[in-house]
Amino acid sequence: MTWIDQLTPLAQFALFSAIKIICVFSVLMFIVAYAVWVERKVSAAIQDRHGPNRVGIFGLLQPAADAVKAFLKEDFTPGHVRKVYFWLAPAIVMIPSLLTVAIIPFGSRLGAQKMVIADLNVGILYTFGIVSLGVYGIVLAGYAANSKYPFLGGIRSTAQMISYEIAMGMSVIPIFLLVGSLNLGQVIEYQTGNVFHWLIFKQPLAFGIFLAAMFAETNRLPFDLPESEQELAGGYNVEYSSIKFALFFMGEYAAMTAASAMMVTLFLGGWTLPIAGLDQPAQTIGIGLLQIGVFLAKMLFVEFMVIWVRWMWPRFRYDQLMDLGWRRFIPLALANIVATAVVLWGVAK
Repeated sequence: MTWIDQLTPLAQFALFSAIKIICVFSVLMFIVAYAVWVERKVSAAIQDRHGPNRVGIFGLLQPAADAVKAFLKEDFTPGHVRKVYFWLAPAIVMIPSLLTVAIIPFGSRLGAQKMVIADLNVGILYTFGIVSLGVYGIVLAGYAANSKYPFLGGIRSTAQMISYEIAMGMSVIPIFLLVGSLNLGQVIEYQTGNVFHWLIFKQPLAFGIFLAAMFAETNRLPFDLPESEQELAGGYNVEYSSIKFALFFMGEYAAMTAASAMMVTLFLGGWTLPIAGLDQPAQTIGIGLLQIGVFLAKMLFVEFMVIWVRWMWPRFRYDQLMDLGWRRFIPLALANIVATAVVLWGVAK
């Protein structure tokens, strides 16, 4: 009997939960740091430049240099801002992304432990509830800056979130009509056995709407109207510097990572592959680690696609953004719900 077996069930739960939280947070921060490096390299390749190539081999230590610079630069707070909100906004932007990854099943199990921090039966409702909090940080930043460009960015972010969060929420309803559960682990189990069981093939319209809404929710091109460097000089983060400025960017890339993980979970089979041993809960630690690797590979592919789109597509006009959300995506998502429900009713009959 090991020392772990001598602990009470509650103590074991707390210990393993703490280990999973530390591991997930560490991996998330590593991905956030190097997503910036990948974005700079991709943009450089598209624009026929070198990109980061001075700090470390191929510039691989550039994220560390950027982190040191962010911590050491002067943290200047302009005199005209609303200081409490000005300090609070960057933290509010960062926190929802960290809370969202808590319910993502990034593997089946290692030994007796499920590879998810919180296995909630209402995981998707929790996700949308937490994700919607991120916009408050941007709105607070725009309001606190007491300046016209940040204020416009905050207003745009609010309207954009309302427009696309409705479409995003409606786009996943057909998935749960098919699966019959709001638990993300059961959504992945539904997609096991065959690659054509992945919900991207059964619900391509839902996938397209969710993908577009993901760009809008994470303020990424072609829907980066709250920032709009060419129009608003950066929007809501114009007045920020040092680590508070870095927190906004960390929050953006953490949100992008969490959204990519959610897309893999809902549409791309999660940690499964149609290969013997990788489409069922792991029986050995080796298979469990391999399933985690499969999940990370899928997630990084989706994240790379999001980065690539930023440097290949033009930005939508604001009226086009609103028109697409309210007059295209929401009616399409509603029609998809009705069609799915009718088909399932017909099959049941």
